[in-house]
Amino acid sequence: MTIVVAYAPRPEGRAAVDKGIELAKAGGEKLLVINAGAGVGPVQSPTIADSADIENLKAKLRGSGAKAEFRQYVRGNTPAEEVLDVAESEQASLIVIGLRKRSPVGKLLLGSVAQTILLQASCPVLAVKAG
Repeated sequence: MTIVVAYAPRPEGRAAVDKGIELAKAGGEKLLVINAGAGVGPVQSPTIADSADIENLKAKLRGSGAKAEFRQYVRGNTPAEEVLDVAESEQASLIVIGLRKRSPVGKLLLGSVAQTILLQASCPVLAVKAG
């Protein structure tokens, strides 16, 4: 079985990776960390990890003791579409996402990536907050 983590280079993304590592090790499952963004036009999505962040994340995964893999997708799809597609193709047992504290207006919108994953995933979704 596989645990899929939706990663964005923010504290809540790192919290999701930490929880994914913990759960993968405890259950002997494969961990697949996905970083994705539309990446079209001159401005990159804030969800896209840069090369330094990717190297730090890969080092963390290597040192975690979990069977872990990192993938980055920048091919025009939304992060939610990429995470859901990977979770479906890998027959994921769980998707882990990070949530951040929102303003009253932000709470109304929850966050399109998180909301889409929560509503459309065919497997359980665990939402974690950064410490």
